[in-house]
Amino acid sequence: MGNKVIWKAVVKAAAAAAAIGLAVFAGGLQEVKAAGRTVAIESCTVSGDQVVCEISASPVPSSDDGRFYVYADEVYEDGAEGEVVARADAGESVTVSFPLDYDTEGSMLSRKFLVAVKRGGQMMQVSDEHYITNPEALAQYTAERMQTGIKGILPDMEGTIQGDLGDLGIEQVVYNLYVDDICSDESVEGAVPFTYNGRTWYFDAEMIRHYDDAVKTFNFLGMQVTMVLLNRGDGEYSQHLVHPMAKGGSCPGYALNIADAEGTDHLKAIGAFLGQRYSGQTDCGQIDNWILGNEVNARTSWWYTSSTSLDVNVSYYVKAFRILYNEMKAMNANVWIYNSIDQEWNRKSNPGSFLAKEYLDRFNYYINREGNIDWGLSYHPYNSPLYDPYAWNGPAVWVKDTIRTPYITMQNIDILIEYMHRPEFLNPAGEVRSISLAEVGYTSDFGKEKQEASVAYGYLKAASLPDVDAFMLFRLKDNAHEMESHLDLGLLDLDGNRKPAFDIYAKLGTSEEAQAKERASRIIGMDIDEMIRNNIVWTRSGDGVVQ
Repeated sequence: MGNKVIWKAVVKAAAAAAAIGLAVFAGGLQEVKAAGRTVAIESCTVSGDQVVCEISASPVPSSDDGRFYVYADEVYEDGAEGEVVARADAGESVTVSFPLDYDTEGSMLSRKFLVAVKRGGQMMQVSDEHYITNPEALAQYTAERMQTGIKGILPDMEGTIQGDLGDLGIEQVVYNLYVDDICSDESVEGAVPFTYNGRTWYFDAEMIRHYDDAVKTFNFLGMQVTMVLLNRGDGEYSQHLVHPMAKGGSCPGYALNIADAEGTDHLKAIGAFLGQRYSGQTDCGQIDNWILGNEVNARTSWWYTSSTSLDVNVSYYVKAFRILYNEMKAMNANVWIYNSIDQEWNRKSNPGSFLAKEYLDRFNYYINREGNIDWGLSYHPYNSPLYDPYAWNGPAVWVKDTIRTPYITMQNIDILIEYMHRPEFLNPAGEVRSISLAEVGYTSDFGKEKQEASVAYGYLKAASLPDVDAFMLFRLKDNAHEMESHLDLGLLDLDGNRKPAFDIYAKLGTSEEAQAKERASRIIGMDIDEMIRNNIVWTRSGDGVVQ
């Protein structure tokens, strides 16, 4: 990893955590064997048309017949509830294989596997669950990724047609796709059929054409596409995609349903359909990156369930993430799948949310325990408060140069980068995961110069970090509703006029970048290259309220 710093995890083991199979580390949550579970599925991979599981045991558990039974559970099943797919003599090192049955009613692609033994005539689970971790081995629609640079934005199609994105030199766009919008039924004339896992599903032709046109337009302009998959919970043909514990909520986003067969099967089909259609191989456009949900740690704002338990919410999310990861990468090996958390690292402004750090730790724990995969982190390093106009000089009470900082913004984003270098967060190849700063914006409400310099600071800071693969400004054009909260975040005003921040962003990453740096340095009062190179973190007293 070149000169990247690999941080060592410092053990702070606690007896209470060990009792439930966890050890608490400085870098988050690490796996230890659950009490009484002496068997481990070391790997579970696709090999041809077979699934191969490597099993270890220390010691070998006692049983009635000296046999291991491998169960394939759907994500909503627990313990020895699913189908027995393999049997083998128990031992310290055992390999089993069984048919993958890909794209059939019995497909194993997104199931979880566990080992049980028969004891006293009853099946007893003796291992943790494990998922297939190399779904990309199946991919038939893989295309080369469209990666040219990190400069990105949330666009609108009007701006695309007018040429604003081209004038900005945008290299990436982030766009939203709602499962509510794309689901349909066979009774709807013109609905797009998709047969998968032995069943035909239907998608809304008009909405699919909209996304086809948008993605192809972005691709034609040479822009990589990141799509955020959201669930508003109001679609006529997608009500079963809302998790039962999210029913009756009032929220812009709801947890996806992985609690029963109907929701789970539909989610598998959606993942496969989108992965195939936008692989760049079907003349519908190419989406290289998918983000599951928006700021999912903000439970009552963006990924609602009625449960206030961190473990419950993360476990639901991980199950949905596993399904989409495996189904999409089985279509396109080069697609990247991201989770999404906000900037409230150690402080939550909404009591219904979870801390970003604790959510990330718990997510990583489940992924490691059940089979490490190459997930990516989508992070939103907004200023705190959101309307604070200074990207380079945040309130000292909220922005600190320590892992205990209440918020991680672009000023102290290095803390997040260093955190993701810790061994327990590395991907299966031992590398730092892709980090996408998929949403960040700066207001012009307290002065257009401040927005101008903030945009330059944020972009240049991101560009200085080799682990950052995207810097997405939110948004191209002001939004009247957001402006009521001083969030004039667009590079264009409501009438479409370009603000000074538009011009400085257009120069960044080009031969005119020196002019942009000089302009930003004058506004900041310090050479911006020096500030970023030496990681100088200015802060000011107060709580961020701009006078």
